[in-house]
Amino acid sequence: MNRGVRFGRSFKPLRHPRLWGGLWIVAIAIVVVLSLAPSVPMPDVDGSDKIGHFLAYFALAAAAVQLYARWPALLGAGIGLVLLGIGLEYAQGALTETRMQDPADALANTLGVIAGLATRLTPARDVLLHLEAAISRR
Repeated sequence: MNRGVRFGRSFKPLRHPRLWGGLWIVAIAIVVVLSLAPSVPMPDVDGSDKIGHFLAYFALAAAAVQLYARWPALLGAGIGLVLLGIGLEYAQGALTETRMQDPADALANTLGVIAGLATRLTPARDVLLHLEAAISRR
């Protein structure tokens, strides 16, 4: 008996999985565009570039924790984000005139992904579920 493919089988039991998944994809697209766009002005603070990389990939990975219920799917998202960060660093050096490849940025991206995935081990892992429940009670 073919039950068909259910959208977001690996997602948590969210009321609006397509909305949240779509927003996550938009966030990833924004990171891609900002990574390949001409240099974005940053505050003149030592390490601010690395902090920005860390925070962007932390946010993407922590958002994946909000979406995915199972470790295999979450691990897949994490690996995908790490590969995206490495690929974008390569692309900056190979495809742009205004950006340069920096292995330290790829490391900051990777550490951000690891820290974001680590939110799975905290009570914060279900913030989106609790938010949807609170909204539906209104």
